[in-house]
Formats: sequence, C-alpha cells, structure tokens
Amino acid sequence: MLKHQLIHPQINAILGQAGHHATILIADGNYPASTKKGPNAEVISMNLSPGVVTCSQVLQAILSAIPIDAVNTMGIPADDPYAKVGEPPVWEEYKQILNDAGTSLELEPIQKWDFYKAVESPDHVLTVQTADQALWANVLLSVGCRQA
Repeated sequence: MLKHQLIHPQINAILGQAGHHATILIADGNYPASTKKGPNAEVISMNLSPGVVTCSQVLQAILSAIPIDAVNTMGIPADDPYAKVGEPPVWEEYKQILNDAGTSLELEPIQKWDFYKAVESPDHVLTVQTADQALWANVLLSVGCRQA
C-alpha cells in the first residue's frame, strides 16, 4: 500500500524509473501535449472534463511522491496581453503548495518558446495532461535525489 498521495499506477511506474534530472511536465488544458514533448516522454491524459483535474492537484500528488530539484513555469512573453497583468493567480497557488510540502523551492519562469524546447529534451519522461483552465498553468519539474 502506498503511503504518499499519488496512487495512479502508470504515473508511479514512470516516476519509479525516472532518475535525477529527469523532467515531468504538468500541462494545462491548452498545452499541445501530443506534439510538444520529449522523445522519451509518455503522456498520461488526466483531462476528464473542463477543470478536472487541475495542475495544482497533480503538483500536490507528485510532490508527495518524489524529490524535486527545480520548478519551472512557462514564462509569459512581453508582447502577450497577460504580461501587463502580472503573475498568473495559479503561480501563487503553486508557491503555497511548495511551501505546504515543506520545500524551499521557488518558481523559475522559462520564457514560452524556451519552455517548449526544455520539454522537448530527451530528459523529459512524463507529461500529465490536465484539464486545467487556468492561464499559464504549465509547470515543469526536475526530479531530485533521495536524501535518506
């Protein structure tokens, strides 16, 4: 019986095989998951209906299961209308989730087109496609090392 919050068998299997520096994308409902992925990545569709499940829910579950070294969000291009608004509200939610998980990790934005390139890396092992409707909710996790 698993003690952490993540109980999805296929996701657990992929994470169990992932090593240090492997990356995991938690994709919002707008992300082109079938075309923007690494050559070694598997896509798990968790997009049941609009808003179910969310990137935040997946982030909480994954943080309960594995160590993470870095958390990258998709940075907003300066010419995007949303850039004038400030950080997307979901980023504040991510910060709270990271804090609640007891990490000292900070969100590190990667500009949109560089984010796509980072995801297309051979180190990318998993995309969890959600139905999150929040704007700019994509988050790329770098797997860390088990300390004890």
